[in-house]
Amino acid sequence: MNHPENPRSFLTARQVADRYGVGIATIWRWARTRRGFPQPLKLGENVTRWRLADLERWEVEAAA
Repeated sequence: MNHPENPRSFLTARQVADRYGVGIATIWRWARTRRGFPQPLKLGENVTRWRLADLERWEVEAAA
């Protein structure tokens, strides 16, 4: 059976930027250039989100 993910498990670019204390443009730049930074998911024509679990995994790896 296929279970949809919790909507709170996805973050907007603004929410990701707030999480790291940077601007939205920085988040998009990191997605393009920072090795290992999670890539956003295109959920619809005008809907792009980052998976919270991917960001948390990146945080752990970056701290190691």
